[in-house]
Amino acid sequence: MPKTALAAAGLAAAVTLLIPATASASAGGSGTPLRLRDGLTLSLPGGWKVYGKGDWIRVVTGSCPKPGSGYAGSECDSFWILGPKAIELGDEVFEPYTAERPFYPATDVQPCPHDRRWGERLGAARVKGLRQVGPGHKAYYREWKATCVTYDGAEVRSRWIQREWYLPRTKVLVVDQWNTPGLAGVLKRATWR
Repeated sequence: MPKTALAAAGLAAAVTLLIPATASASAGGSGTPLRLRDGLTLSLPGGWKVYGKGDWIRVVTGSCPKPGSGYAGSECDSFWILGPKAIELGDEVFEPYTAERPFYPATDVQPCPHDRRWGERLGAARVKGLRQVGPGHKAYYREWKATCVTYDGAEVRSRWIQREWYLPRTKVLVVDQWNTPGLAGVLKRATWR
């Protein structure tokens, strides 16, 4: 089986595993711990809900009619926490993600995360640097320019930024397509146990 077919099958399998996880944030609480790889723990604000497990975790922070719809599922206020299997096919044409290009596990035009009627187009990085993820750990940080366009590419319907925090040693990638309020602070205050 060709690599792209295997990657697509792996992505489809990962999408079907998205079920509510046991570590969902309680409404109004001071924060629920979400334990990830290598002792990385995030304290999630009340109201944030966790779906999935392992390499494909979606944290829903607002409106989301179908939280189990998978990575290409759109119109869901959320961000993703991805592990090694997702990172392995996170560059276009299912090559491994490296932080030199945006996370985009597809070979075709994906639906815009903010409105399914349009296609997603990712452009150049407007910010590159390092960001703190808990004490003693820095992530590669990128802000990629993005647009929602008509599927023929003729018209830009909206502009947005895809933010990414990548910890290559820990093999954790956080992808935020919604400029989630408070997410940078949650990552900065992460703990390592």
